Amino acid sequence: MTDRIELRGLRAVGICGALPEERERPQPLELDLDVVVDLGPAGQSDDLDDTVDYGALAQVSVAIVEEGRPVLLEKLAETVATAVLGDDRVSEVTVAVRKLRPPVPVALATSGVRITRRRSDR
Repeated sequence: MTDRIELRGLRAVGICGALPEERERPQPLELDLDVVVDLGPAGQSDDLDDTVDYGALAQVSVAIVEEGRPVLLEKLAETVATAVLGDDRVSEVTVAVRKLRPPVPVALATSGVRITRRRSDR
């Protein structure tokens, strides 16, 4: 299936990191989601109930960032992916998570991870 819902540049503030200052001070994070879902029924009906609500996807993703305290971006991405796959209509999700102010001693715009998880792999 090639249909997908795309969310780009979703920003939230949360605790994520291994360094002491990252454990104490929330930092800005940015997420992108590619959610593979059959959009045919919604395209025919024009009814929100026939698709996955991207507003709800954004809200759950922000809540995970704000409420969680993972050490690794990998764990944060995995938690978001698991939540998105909680909707039975979703067959696959790719989650990218970026630190917008990575704590490194060199000029680095962002640091991040990108994972893809499939329902069929569960």
